[in-house]
Amino acid sequence: MQIGALIRRAALHYGDKPCLTEGGTTWSFRDFDAATDRLGNALLGLGLAPGDRVGVAMPNGIDCLVAYYALAKNGLVRVGLNTRETLNEHRYKLKESGSRAVIHDDIDGIDAEVETGIGRQQLRELIDTGPQTTCAVDRALDEPYRLGFTGGTTGQPKGVTLTTRGELCEISAFLMELMPDMREGDTFLHAGPVAHASGAFFLPSLARGAHGIIMKKFDAEQFVDLAEQSEAKLTFLVPTMLAMILEVPRVGEADLKFRRIAYGASPIADALLRRAEDRFGKIFAQVYGQAESPMVITYLAPEHHDRSGSCGRPFTIAEVAVVDDEDRFLPAGEVGEIVCRGPMTMARYWNRPEATEKAFRNGWLHTGDLGRMDDDGFFYLVDRKNDMLISGGFNVYPREVEDVLMSFEGVVEAAVVGLPDEKWGDRVHAVVAGRDGLDTDALMAYAREKLSGYKRPKAIEVWDEIPKSGANKLLRRKVRDAIIERDE
Repeated sequence: MQIGALIRRAALHYGDKPCLTEGGTTWSFRDFDAATDRLGNALLGLGLAPGDRVGVAMPNGIDCLVAYYALAKNGLVRVGLNTRETLNEHRYKLKESGSRAVIHDDIDGIDAEVETGIGRQQLRELIDTGPQTTCAVDRALDEPYRLGFTGGTTGQPKGVTLTTRGELCEISAFLMELMPDMREGDTFLHAGPVAHASGAFFLPSLARGAHGIIMKKFDAEQFVDLAEQSEAKLTFLVPTMLAMILEVPRVGEADLKFRRIAYGASPIADALLRRAEDRFGKIFAQVYGQAESPMVITYLAPEHHDRSGSCGRPFTIAEVAVVDDEDRFLPAGEVGEIVCRGPMTMARYWNRPEATEKAFRNGWLHTGDLGRMDDDGFFYLVDRKNDMLISGGFNVYPREVEDVLMSFEGVVEAAVVGLPDEKWGDRVHAVVAGRDGLDTDALMAYAREKLSGYKRPKAIEVWDEIPKSGANKLLRRKVRDAIIERDE
């Protein structure tokens, strides 16, 4: 099946029922199918051909999703760009992918690397006036469907080649295991950037006839208001968003009707999850993935949240294991690198054969994440392999220290990094963000109580905000670089 066929089938099954709402505008399933046909035909009319790469840098909204799936219908390869990123980051990704065109939100200078730039007004004209005929270009399921990019947590982002087959497997995994009770007429509140994890839930909700409500920009108070007004049943959040929602004064009294809240993109502190369950109930489902295997490596169902710190068991379509530095499989309980394989993984890094070969050693995708498996097949993330610190000869996993700091009242976010130290090798240093008046002396005393000596931060400082990627992942590398540059 092609993605276009999925959209046409949803239009046939659900017709004039609400498909998408943005502000005061609501489109039906039939409206969305027709608009993606018109734009897809118009783009081919501009001289683009199946297989060409096209960047999309649009904010959350209906137009963004129309652009995404018009490209899918005519065999063009979407290059996802996040509007929160800088112009240089956009241009790097367009050049790296060899994009011929870019659809954008009137971003000055973004089209310098491409032949054709399509701003917001032209996009609207193409959506409104493109030929109204069925747009359907069939491509092999293993041909490139879209290019994602790695988060850049360890260097320049790499282009990740994802296929139609992988996208269909991801949709099936979500509907079969992550949100099996999503049904026609449910409201799905899209709160995060559709250019990243939040957008992964659009096609599954469309396939089931759910009504998607799009927040143009996440705001915790508006989220609570909109969730209450719309009687939203489903949403996807990253832990930082969930933490902000729980800080909204009226969240405890709001009449919220969520039946399932998925979360992911970064690990969640156990204390934050318990607070969330106290407010919303045991309705949280965790999903673990990465750019190279989007969202579908493991998942943790609500009934398994008693396994503190686990990211769950593999999706049915995924095979997951833990290996040592020699790629030997490790038994339960031992920490090593998590590897996976299955139809959901990327085909390759774009134009980087050596990096691809390294990532797919022995037929397994090497995630770069350290973790372990227990005797029942549940996996536990320890940290990123490249983020592990060695202090005084001992391994220190930043996430473990961050979880302790975030369990302290008033801490909302924490990032732990290693600074160069002649004595220790890596000196454990913490940066936190939290409520006004956060007492760092009390926090340091708390860390001394909860952590072994070699794991304790030698210093804790408070920042207004901790740097994050476009997918809301903490960028420890940027934290570390900023501290070193400041203190030089």
